[in-house]
Amino acid sequence: MSGATLHEAFAAAVAAVPESPLHFPGSREYLTLREVSVAATAAARGLVSAGVVPGDRVGILSRNNADFLVGLFAINAAGAAACPLPLPTSVGDLGGYAARMTAIMKAAGIRRVVVGARSDATARRICAVAPGVEFLPAAALPARALAGSAVIPLPAVAPDDLAVVQFTSGSTSLPKGVQLTHANVLHGCAAICGGVEMTPDDRGANWLPLFHDMGLFGSLSALLVPFPLTVWTPSAFVKDPAAWLRDFSARRCSIVASPNFGYEALMDAVTPAEVPELDLSCWRVAFNGAEPVLPEVIERFTAHFAPAGFAPESMYPVYGMAEATLAVTFPPARRAALTTWVDRDRLAAGEAVTVPPDAARARGFIALGRPVRGMELRIVDEAGGLLPAGRVGEVEIRGAAVTRGYLGTPAATAPTARDGWLPTGDLGFLHGGELHVSGRRKEMIIIRGENYYPEDAEAAVRDTPGLYRRRCVAVADVTADGAEVITVLVETLVQDRDEAARLAGEIQAAVCRALDLERGRVRVHLVAPDALPRTSSGKFRRSAARELAHEPTREVPDVTRRTSAQL
Repeated sequence: MSGATLHEAFAAAVAAVPESPLHFPGSREYLTLREVSVAATAAARGLVSAGVVPGDRVGILSRNNADFLVGLFAINAAGAAACPLPLPTSVGDLGGYAARMTAIMKAAGIRRVVVGARSDATARRICAVAPGVEFLPAAALPARALAGSAVIPLPAVAPDDLAVVQFTSGSTSLPKGVQLTHANVLHGCAAICGGVEMTPDDRGANWLPLFHDMGLFGSLSALLVPFPLTVWTPSAFVKDPAAWLRDFSARRCSIVASPNFGYEALMDAVTPAEVPELDLSCWRVAFNGAEPVLPEVIERFTAHFAPAGFAPESMYPVYGMAEATLAVTFPPARRAALTTWVDRDRLAAGEAVTVPPDAARARGFIALGRPVRGMELRIVDEAGGLLPAGRVGEVEIRGAAVTRGYLGTPAATAPTARDGWLPTGDLGFLHGGELHVSGRRKEMIIIRGENYYPEDAEAAVRDTPGLYRRRCVAVADVTADGAEVITVLVETLVQDRDEAARLAGEIQAAVCRALDLERGRVRVHLVAPDALPRTSSGKFRRSAARELAHEPTREVPDVTRRTSAQL
């Protein structure tokens, strides 16, 4: 991987393998890297003609099609920072979405947005509430460059210039703008490529939104090696996971990334009788990240798809975040996933004490590996003191791919101001030299001074008959008289009043047993399928879910309120 900037590294990949294919089934586009490069250079000149200058921040509003990647490289070549903007996740929240996008663009100082094909309607909705922002159709940018008689020159760009402003998914707060330089992005992509030993013989696959860090930097890594890459729309996966997997298999893809819920969706969509019809022997790396990685899902998935040739060592649980240009820890290549079992009560007290898997209070955590190349990691207490292995604390990271801070954060108060260490907000511990993530600091539930992990409450009820696709969220809450409680929100199709009451009572009892709490400390709120709010990466938004629990209570969920995912 050569070149000092992202677009230079891409140019080097194009020079090495100009005909390497890039396929977008959703838009029926089949391009070579050379064609993407030519289009990006023309679009970059069009951006300069439109008034873009070095240091600007330019938004990208595009579905998973060629316009997104062409726009990204064009913005970089014009000396500006690309700001991928999320698309609406639900047809029922378009008004709120437009308001959030307006707030993001104002905070980021975005005055121009490159709009990809089939995103015009979304752009118009934002435009109506975002005066002063110019929306530039990607298809029209090359024509701007041809309007004059002279070739428009492109500016010089340095490795320390901003390449991408990546907005966090906002599971616990509003999205923040992560500033990533060209050097950050190249170090991050190199760590991904080296961590799983990517080669030109691989075939990449992505269905995640390109505006999300896992979808974006995973795809960029494939383009910089380079090797063939297929980019589906998220809806292609969400609407028919089985059809997506058949296409994945037919294309002989070897690498794909997905949150944990994606692997659950594949198991639900492909019956055991249908599995032998697939050939997954080429599936070399199944990245599993972006949300908590559950041991039971990995165990079930590897067993479910073993008859199709899926190898246990292909499942690749990882830890990463936008602030690290994605990759933080990777497990060793070609090793089956490992689970570490610890005592649940001691864990809540801050100690990860290992126990046998069949112990009464055992809780399993997947080993997420060691820091990738160029990355450092440590576990600290609330005062910033270093903790030894086996103690639970906040995960902090430092390295060449780590952001210099968030937009609007003064250097003196930046998250990395303390010797370059970035607090992640994640809780975890080290065992056997590998990271195990136990939860989020902001999501810890405290009742009468005792700590409880929401994941423990969720695990206690996830397999209860009546839950829609095992979906539930536990949050800290308070009653009208100020008592601290756990509220468990559960998606269900149950319509009968008595059956709903029975389900709620069963869930309440299960959580009380698992956490040794009296019934008055656990509340259950039944909601319709797909009602629990998610981030762009599929993680449940706990703070928004808590608000949902405070809506007027319906004894039976109204399934007619079901929304359709439109990632």
